[in-house]
Amino acid sequence: MKKIKTALISVSDKKKLKPLLDILTKYNIKIVSSGGTYKQIKKLKFKCLEVSDFTNSPEILGGRVKTLHPKIHAGILNKRNSKSHLKDLKNNNFENIDLVVVNFYPFEDTLKETNNHNKIIENIDVGGPTMVRSAAKNYKDVTVITSSNQYDDLIEQLKINKGSTTLEFREKLSRIAFTETAYYDSVISNYFNKISNTLFPKKRVFHANLVETPRYGENPHQKSAIYSKNLNMNIKQIHGKKLSYNNYNDIFAALTISKSLPRNIGTVIVKHANPCGVSIKKRHLESYKSALACDPLSAFGGIVSCNFKIKKNLALELNKLFLEVIIADGFDVNAIKILKKKKNLRLIDASKYSLTEILRFVSSNEEILVQSGDTNKFDSKDFKIVSKRKPSARQMKNLIFAFNVCRYVKSNAIVLAANETTIGIGSGQPSRLDSCQIAIDKMKKSMNTDVDIVAASDAFFPFVDGIEKLVQAGITAVIQPSGSIRDKDIINFANQTETILVFSETRHFRH
Repeated sequence: MKKIKTALISVSDKKKLKPLLDILTKYNIKIVSSGGTYKQIKKLKFKCLEVSDFTNSPEILGGRVKTLHPKIHAGILNKRNSKSHLKDLKNNNFENIDLVVVNFYPFEDTLKETNNHNKIIENIDVGGPTMVRSAAKNYKDVTVITSSNQYDDLIEQLKINKGSTTLEFREKLSRIAFTETAYYDSVISNYFNKISNTLFPKKRVFHANLVETPRYGENPHQKSAIYSKNLNMNIKQIHGKKLSYNNYNDIFAALTISKSLPRNIGTVIVKHANPCGVSIKKRHLESYKSALACDPLSAFGGIVSCNFKIKKNLALELNKLFLEVIIADGFDVNAIKILKKKKNLRLIDASKYSLTEILRFVSSNEEILVQSGDTNKFDSKDFKIVSKRKPSARQMKNLIFAFNVCRYVKSNAIVLAANETTIGIGSGQPSRLDSCQIAIDKMKKSMNTDVDIVAASDAFFPFVDGIEKLVQAGITAVIQPSGSIRDKDIINFANQTETILVFSETRHFRH
């Protein structure tokens, strides 16, 4: 047990102070504070000594230097059982500080509120993290509080232990405190990397908040958790049982595609992180039915993501199929009432979700692969028509649609489309020829029919056999990246068969 006799309080978040001050006063704990916190404590009518009076040193540099003083840090850092430390304190007329209550300048919130660099810099806390690190290092003797959410636990400790705290409690708070300072510094580090356009610094620090711990990972024997820079990830679950690791994986795959589609248009159906149906037909109900018709068997037990608000007529249709998750840019009252009839069905409001992250991460063992995202919007100017036969405006729109879907399908990827809807998707095969065959087989089973079918490939065809298989199946136009040593052979085949061929300069693998 360590008795608390003196507490130093310096907080940006001044909520919940009164209950804390009540308990400190009850146990006759001396309170030292500074700046706005001192004023707030006095406003609440509690006794408090200002830091400048405690140190006999005025705040200087417009408040930049307040707590950066030997009397503060010696009071926090000294080992209570060290004779030399006690001697130093006595010789300098310093005293112990047993409790440090600090939360930092709101740097992260400031980044959300302004682009003013000078204002951002002024919201980098120096004294706060320094005191917290000192207290956390000396946890055997000092208690450190870094959040108003910890006040209740501290109050309970002081009540149970009559003004003291346990070593176990102090050690736990120390661990949390070092995490807080590391997180805070990582946000600052990433800000400077961003403004200097340093995409891959020599040392990278990641920061994220724990959002949830699913029951397990991909399989029951695996543990899992989900972290985000945002506490709610800008998606809101409004109904259904707890999301699983696999649900989250599919949700992100679905949102990545649906948020790449035109505003307020598009339905995506995902199973095991792969799309099994996508449509951008303008009528929402028709869009869903068309996406479902691409591969209704795979859609069973999958996830539907609608890039629009779901209303009653679509909700009635969605309830006909067993689905794990439905995502939308909101649900009207009647839709929610209908969909909530299935108690386990997860409903996700993604109206505030947007694709803003510029980096993608893949981890293995202790290594992390980092790369920029592949989310740029396509335009007809990004493609070159290389065949003699030219696509109509409608065909070109379908080609670009298919190519956009293709980059979100696991490689090797082939997407067949007609009338702004996928009608066959081949994914994740070591052989591009096999992906072609799977897409064709899906097309033959599809409920969508159209004489003008287009195909997209995420990478070039290394041989003529792939495009030949597609043409033999009735495809009239193909879009693919260029770059093969046999590009001329592919072009010649397209011209011989009067197939439209469009080249992209960029490849779009997704492993």
